[in-house]
Amino acid sequence: MKEGYDGPIYMEIAPQTFSILVRTNTRLNQLRLKRGMPEKLSIKSVGVDLTDGIAGFRGRRHAGVIDMDHVDGHDPRDFWEPLIPVRGELLLDPGEFYILASKEAIEIPVLEAAEMTPIDPSVGEFRVHYAGFFDPGFGTEEAAAVGSKGVLEVRSHETPFLLEDGQTVARLVYEPLTAKPERLYGDQGSHYQRQGLKLSKHFQQWIANR
Repeated sequence: MKEGYDGPIYMEIAPQTFSILVRTNTRLNQLRLKRGMPEKLSIKSVGVDLTDGIAGFRGRRHAGVIDMDHVDGHDPRDFWEPLIPVRGELLLDPGEFYILASKEAIEIPVLEAAEMTPIDPSVGEFRVHYAGFFDPGFGTEEAAAVGSKGVLEVRSHETPFLLEDGQTVARLVYEPLTAKPERLYGDQGSHYQRQGLKLSKHFQQWIANR
């Protein structure tokens, strides 16, 4: 978009796993503005947590419709299948969509924001995190959220891919802000602050024994 543009902004929406219902004024995206380019970016590797118990979820085929305005209103069992790794390994099937969690806790300093990006865009076996932006204050002591994990949205492409516990799957690229934000992420409540392995806000909390 060129400097000085004044007009509408258009988005192409292409659901790949679930059908979704949207309405006028349904919020689907964020606009982030950048000014200049830092001389040096801070980068951190992100591994995947495949320890014992439920370590992730796989999207069910032919599930129902997700109402994007219905927060905490969908039974996750109708849309997701829980995954239990075997000896710290998980095989990703081609074309399937997975929710996993980072091995490490994620912390975004109050004067920075971060984007989760692929390790190498030329590696085509799988793609990690389709919504990979982290706001200032995520997982920080200032926001009383130390220990927050990053949720990984993963899709395998043309071939099966075997993931191992702790395997590096993405990078966090930190960028400085032009000023300290007036409000830290999650200080007035957030579905994602202080999270571990967690589905999006449209789903009820997963309870393993129900």
